[in-house]
Amino acid sequence: MDISELLKVAEAAVDQGRTVTDTRAPGELTSKGDRDMASEVDFAVERAVRAFLERETPDIGVLGEEEGGATDGTRWVLDPIDGTVNFIHGVPLWGISLGLIHEGRAVLGVIDHPALGTRYSAAEGLGATCNGKPIRGSECTDLTDALVAVGDYAVGPDAAAQNAQRLALTQLLYPRVQRLRMIGTAATALTWTAAGHFDATVMFSNKPWDTMAGVAINREAGVVLLDLDGSDHTPESRGTVAVSAALREPILELISEAMG
Repeated sequence: MDISELLKVAEAAVDQGRTVTDTRAPGELTSKGDRDMASEVDFAVERAVRAFLERETPDIGVLGEEEGGATDGTRWVLDPIDGTVNFIHGVPLWGISLGLIHEGRAVLGVIDHPALGTRYSAAEGLGATCNGKPIRGSECTDLTDALVAVGDYAVGPDAAAQNAQRLALTQLLYPRVQRLRMIGTAATALTWTAAGHFDATVMFSNKPWDTMAGVAINREAGVVLLDLDGSDHTPESRGTVAVSAALREPILELISEAMG
């Protein structure tokens, strides 16, 4: 597997999606459940990117958020619009997120923010960049100086049970960190952690289309990637923690306390 060539393919694939978002409004919305939806653009981007990848890399499967696909082996994982609610409300925090899983590990990621004019890219061993310039994660050493992002609260029939731990973590974090942020897009939160804007991101979820590209970018930027229990992050992890090395233990201690 030539990772540098696959990174070029991923960049070109995301360009296909960017063409769609640059020329179309959200359009009609499709409900996916309680307060969860996809726009016409979500489906159009996924179909455009999927068609390109299937043509350029026919031996690699594709898993998309909206239309499913490959769930094992080497596979592309695509979120056509990460942050759909932001997108449909005109909030510019959303992105096209494309990752590659190989041998059970996120090895490549491209996340494009069309409304912000930023693109983050990385491949294993090649470093991480924003608009072609190298990036590195935070070196924050004191929790009281940390700007920490947290994932969205859950919606749906079991939201109350899922959110109990999220709310507990929020209550533990806010008196101890400089500030908390919830921006409504995992892809953007992870790229901003890779660039050192956030000192940590904690999400009690790990949907591959949301996280794999950002995980690959963070690893190449020197950020520590963990599951909620402190083990190394994998596609099967329960949650996603991206954190500066020095803040690893204090953040994990608070997560453990929140989870009871």
